[in-house]
Amino acid sequence: MIPDRLAFIAPLALVPALIGCHPAPVATPLSAAALSAVVADPGDTTRADLAQAIDPLFTAPDAGETRAVVVWHDGKLVAERYAPGYDRNTRFISWSMAKSVTGVLIGMLVSDGRLRLDDSVPIPLWQRPGDPRGEITLRQLLQMRSGLHHVEGGDPPYQSDEVRMLFLDGRDDMARYAEAQPLEYDAGSKWVYSTNTAVILADLAARVLAPGGTPDMRRRAVLEYLHTRLFDPVGMRSATPEFDAAGTMVGGSAIHATAREWALFGEFLRHRGEAGGVQLVPRQWIEFMTTPSPREAQYGAQIWLNRRPTTGGASLFPERGPADLFACEGHLGQYVLVSPSRKLVVVRLGMTPEDHLDKVTAKLGDIVGLFG
Repeated sequence: MIPDRLAFIAPLALVPALIGCHPAPVATPLSAAALSAVVADPGDTTRADLAQAIDPLFTAPDAGETRAVVVWHDGKLVAERYAPGYDRNTRFISWSMAKSVTGVLIGMLVSDGRLRLDDSVPIPLWQRPGDPRGEITLRQLLQMRSGLHHVEGGDPPYQSDEVRMLFLDGRDDMARYAEAQPLEYDAGSKWVYSTNTAVILADLAARVLAPGGTPDMRRRAVLEYLHTRLFDPVGMRSATPEFDAAGTMVGGSAIHATAREWALFGEFLRHRGEAGGVQLVPRQWIEFMTTPSPREAQYGAQIWLNRRPTTGGASLFPERGPADLFACEGHLGQYVLVSPSRKLVVVRLGMTPEDHLDKVTAKLGDIVGLFG
């Protein structure tokens, strides 16, 4: 999800003459549907301006297919718009936004004392004498610096490790595929984005919640824990995770929920782990998730940050967005953007090719920019 950078150079010497010869551009008239998607008083901006900023996500060809946009400001729903065929009851797939849910799940188990952040990860395969994977800590897994061999988004796709794990030879027992990978780098030394890592985390949750359990026991234990401790208190009652045949949650890419519920998850993160007056996970855990990884400034612990990247291109818009903004992001343009300082959550769900996502993030930046 690394956007291309485009530079537009204007013939500045001609600007005075152009101003004198041409009228100011007129904004494209808004449709009734675009305007009706925004409440009368959205807060820091006007109804027309917010509707005008949301509209290109649905109408501009370079935005791909936007299916839902929800904006939550200062604890209130201020905008909600859907493409034809989708509505407030539609469950949308998370893709990699699921990683942020998995990160919160692990935080709850750490706060319960059932996992330890800086201990060796309790995976039996890695605990054999002499296995260097026994040095990997939970913190390193969460921050995508385990050192395990991994190829994400490879070419051809069928050779990518996340594709093999999700759809090919690893699909029946995804954790076994992910945990069988050898150590390629010293643990903690290099940041490598990995969907498979989130499945390892989900497997750890199942091992803790249903030790020695059957696949069905593992599935039921994780599902009950998530609904009791996170989904129901937050208001994500329709949230539906997928599980593989071994009973491991597909924690890197497959949780389904409505657009409003994804916004409520963003609100939970904005309030540093609190929902309905109850602290569901310690504030320090959300602060940890939103602190840059030692090896990649634009990534925390299972969540993206609006920071200048250490490697590659920016995933969000660090040059013009708030420094405290962070995001759950998913394949093909799924976003839950959160800015605590602006009391803002913006959700965009849809399907945009990876090489056009910079156009989507730019438009999302326009929405965020309306709130100060």
